[in-house]
Amino acid sequence: MVSIDTFRKLALSFPETTEEPHFEKSSFRVKKKIFATYDGIKNRACIKLSEINQDIFSAADKTIIFPVGNKWGKQGWTLIEMDKVREELFVGALTAAYCEVAPKKLADLVTQK
Repeated sequence: MVSIDTFRKLALSFPETTEEPHFEKSSFRVKKKIFATYDGIKNRACIKLSEINQDIFSAADKTIIFPVGNKWGKQGWTLIEMDKVREELFVGALTAAYCEVAPKKLADLVTQK
């Protein structure tokens, strides 16, 4: 299980990340581009992954991490059940989402840690 506090702390630790409202959700952005949102009502995250990373992370457990069930899912948007996901898996997925959206220079700062 991953709390919103853990989610927020990790997301905001990435270079140049901001938290902004996105409809009824919280969004986490880099250079104004969303890489993750949090739905407090459903206790669910939605992150932007490459098609390959979406397959890799979903393979862990398709009841916990799975593509959004429409055209957005085909573009890499992936849902995560926050009350079921292990923290280690979530950290890897959120880091991949940040690196997918961030400019290469910023993504390199995260992957070189």
